[in-house]
Amino acid sequence: MIKGLSITPPVIGRISIGRVVENNGRRLPEKDDQFTVTTQIQNRDGWVLHPFDEALRKASGAGKLRSIPVKVLFNEPDLNLRAEYSLFDRETGRPVCVGNGESCRRVTETGIESLPCPSPDACPLGQKGGCKPYGRLNVVIGDDDELGSFIFRTTSFNSIRTLSARLRYFHAVSGGLLATMPMELKLRGKSTTQSHRSAIYYVDLVVQSGFTLEEAIARARELDNQRKASGFDQATLDEAARLGFSNGAFEESGEDVPAVVEEFYPESEVGIDAKAGDGSGNAPASTSLKAKLDRRVAARREEGQ
Repeated sequence: MIKGLSITPPVIGRISIGRVVENNGRRLPEKDDQFTVTTQIQNRDGWVLHPFDEALRKASGAGKLRSIPVKVLFNEPDLNLRAEYSLFDRETGRPVCVGNGESCRRVTETGIESLPCPSPDACPLGQKGGCKPYGRLNVVIGDDDELGSFIFRTTSFNSIRTLSARLRYFHAVSGGLLATMPMELKLRGKSTTQSHRSAIYYVDLVVQSGFTLEEAIARARELDNQRKASGFDQATLDEAARLGFSNGAFEESGEDVPAVVEEFYPESEVGIDAKAGDGSGNAPASTSLKAKLDRRVAARREEGQ
């Protein structure tokens, strides 16, 4: 195993509740009120839809996709959902500081250091740099690839808090059989004074439609026994994942940087002055963070050929 490289679950697609749209020459995130399931390939129109997206919409019988039947890979809740406070460099898009509210790993002039993490509101660096909660949830859709996952990335407190609670509760009531519980991602909405009474959407994890909680637990036990009879070792799989995550200081790879930057730092937040552009309100191409990162990724690909 290469040291310093975080070994993460294989990802074959993405789940999002938003998209990136072009507005006056800028690529900005836009919220949505439904799920979208995509591949990991982008074209000029955005992320290419995964075949599951159409299949799930047909199965739901509704125009908008607001629930997705899923399983998780691991019995340990924190292996399925990794959530931390994360600060990204505004020039390179790479992680600078990742913490859990108690301790953090921070890139300094002398290397990566372990330091106290007082949370973004009480951290001078976090207040200046835009430190945010960042969660990554890996789930399995369908039966085609039992170890291939779809990743849902979010910076929503509501989604992170709800998903974390659900995973821990299902782990508890099932006797630790989280990986065999039939579940589904469900989109929920709510309004707050901060949202000016408009709806905001977040992701929940519930028992799969058609099951009561007791039936889901019984199904989890049945599937767990089948796996054990076939030689499937869930405990060793969880341990392999734990070691893989701990093998690197940060989870994101260089190839993930452009997508993470679009999600965390839309160009309107990166300090780009629209007035310094071409007079049309467009950001100057030379200072676009997205453009810089795209050029760097392209250069690395050329070097590797």
